[in-house]
Amino acid sequence: MDVFTSSPRLRSDSMGSSTSQGSRSKVLLRQRLSQLLTCIEDMSSDDEANEEVSRTLDEAFQLCGCPIPTDTFRLHVVTWNVATAEPPEDVTSLLQLDVQPPTDLYVIGLQEVNATPLRFLSDMLMEDSWSHVFMNTLAPRGFVKVTSIRMQGLLLLVFAKQIHLPYIRNIQTTYTRTGIFGYWGNKGGVTVRFSFYGHMVCFLNCHLAAHMNYSLQRVDEIEYILETQELDIDDTPHVRDHKLVFWLGDLNFRIADHGLHFLRSSINKERLNLLWDKDQLTMMKKKEPFLQEFEEGPLNFKPSYKFARNSETYDTSGKKRKPAWTDRILWRIKPKVLPSEDDDEKASTSTDGELDEYPLLVTQNKYTSDMSYGVSDHKPVIATFSLELRKCFATPLVHVSPLGVWSADQDALLNYTIQEDFMSSTWDWIGLYKVGFKSVFDYQTFVWVREKELPETNEVIQISVNKDKVPLLFGHYVLGYYSTNMESIVGLSADFQILESKGAAMEGLVPGNFNGLNK
Repeated sequence: MDVFTSSPRLRSDSMGSSTSQGSRSKVLLRQRLSQLLTCIEDMSSDDEANEEVSRTLDEAFQLCGCPIPTDTFRLHVVTWNVATAEPPEDVTSLLQLDVQPPTDLYVIGLQEVNATPLRFLSDMLMEDSWSHVFMNTLAPRGFVKVTSIRMQGLLLLVFAKQIHLPYIRNIQTTYTRTGIFGYWGNKGGVTVRFSFYGHMVCFLNCHLAAHMNYSLQRVDEIEYILETQELDIDDTPHVRDHKLVFWLGDLNFRIADHGLHFLRSSINKERLNLLWDKDQLTMMKKKEPFLQEFEEGPLNFKPSYKFARNSETYDTSGKKRKPAWTDRILWRIKPKVLPSEDDDEKASTSTDGELDEYPLLVTQNKYTSDMSYGVSDHKPVIATFSLELRKCFATPLVHVSPLGVWSADQDALLNYTIQEDFMSSTWDWIGLYKVGFKSVFDYQTFVWVREKELPETNEVIQISVNKDKVPLLFGHYVLGYYSTNMESIVGLSADFQILESKGAAMEGLVPGNFNGLNK
């Protein structure tokens, strides 16, 4: 029996989960009217005031009477302590590739990736084996690795559908060591943050102190990580400054007090609820206010640790470790204090308390473990979410497109246009990517943007690509404008074809058939 299917989906939002749509609309309406009165006082002409009154009232009543338009995106999160194992050949089940509606973002947090000195140095020079298997699986489905961060055995990977790349901006990564008094990276946390359609999102992958008696140390470690990790972003310098945070990893919290026989009996009889009250993370959340800000779905799946490898049997070694939900996925919406309905002054002057015009609703659809994988003594834990949000923008910063016919028989042309002012640089570049590319740096070739001066907004700039850099064979490609300051692709062309060149046949790369015509 799948006990999860009967569990209600968990929902939380940036406007306060206990606030109804109607009361939110009332608060927004009060805010608009208060802002309107302030505007009228500052205006010098009746015509100007009338125009502002009309515009603001129209907006206010639309907010009050109509739901705010939103889009829904699907997020798939995995945490897995892989215990230095090599990846399995097939990760299809882990990624649930054929689920409907389809996934938009994959976030995969691994712990205890093989980090022996020789292996770690090798992985620094090229992608590690785990990254390879995920990229090779996801790229044919149209997913691109947006970024990753590695700290010894901790690895955090982010993949997105190609269509979303221009709207994932200001990517940053950081890490915090907590092993051996903060000097060793076998324990700690790695973080990825970015703006997703203007919403500040952060993912934190942790591996905390092990063993039953170190529950307080685990709390101290996560509090230290949250308080000390710094990001070079003015409005979100710390993890908890982000609108949405996902905290995942091998958090190592155990099930206290119960004996091994009772634990295994409760698990075998699917009476998992008997164990929840003694789950250390659940117990600590009752004591620690900062932990109470994080939400988690019900633990309606078997504890993910500790198993005999390549089996679904709990630890049979001499140590006989007790089963535990060590591997967890939680989330946090930045708390927002709503103005009370009888406090007009607060509604008109507060910035932190103002209702969010770009709300974000998070719904957890699934929280489970995948028992089919046995390469580790941990089972992977999966959580899927729906992110319902109002886009802060829907236009790429840069429009880029090919010009004319592209083939290696002649120099190719492209143009680009800065559609909105941003921190562009002469170090920006435009990459040529084959459709199905694996990462931002998986380009066939690239050209630098105009070197002499930064472009004006809406200025059309033409760049030539030397024919020697154009692929010889026929294929489908896209152009991507990469911003070095934002560390992301901020403009992506539509798919286009590069034709087979005559030189390809001369070099023996293809038979003498060019673009469907026998020669």
